[in-house]
Amino acid sequence: MLRRRGWSMGRRGHYLIGAPWTYLLHLEPDLGRIPESERRGTIWYPFHGWEKNAVSGDHSRLAAEIREVETGPVTVCLYWLEFANPDIRRAYESAGFRLVCHGDRGSRWDGKGRDFLRGQLAELRRHRRVASNRLGSALFYGASVGCDVAVYGDPMQFEGERPEYGGTARRMRLWPELHGVRVDPDLAAEAARRELGFDHQATPEELLRMFGWKRVRCA
Repeated sequence: MLRRRGWSMGRRGHYLIGAPWTYLLHLEPDLGRIPESERRGTIWYPFHGWEKNAVSGDHSRLAAEIREVETGPVTVCLYWLEFANPDIRRAYESAGFRLVCHGDRGSRWDGKGRDFLRGQLAELRRHRRVASNRLGSALFYGASVGCDVAVYGDPMQFEGERPEYGGTARRMRLWPELHGVRVDPDLAAEAARRELGFDHQATPEELLRMFGWKRVRCA
């Protein structure tokens, strides 16, 4: 399926190697792990903007809906752009939620964000449930480490969102079973395994061969 998606977009000569998340779980099997009986509450990821485009929506109304749906303690994780906005932070803090930020994701051109996924993994493993107002990577990550999944609330509007990508309607059409305040955990786990490409995780030798890398000895 993942290979067909690449072909449908006109891409050729590409390899399926699985998401970086799959390698993190392989390298850090115990990072942030606690006994299942000690996992508590929900970590909630409001849909966020990025460095070139913002998201518009009513965070206070979303916070009220979260408070109405969730029955245990709630951690709201904001992207650094929203975390830097005191009005957005206040909307969730005033509802009594714990606020965290995984930091800057960084890019291929800088060294920022190297611990972004590590911090996210540790947070997900301390919660029993992960939720958002749009289906995205955080939900698949959470499902892959045993979190229950939920997608509900105003999906908000991405400024400059390109209609050819299909938006929320496309996600609901492709993954209807992953939307709602309660989602079948087995279906969520299977979708996460498929979408994150666990079955395509490559060995170090395969990665060296595919990308022409050379081994480097560390002093």
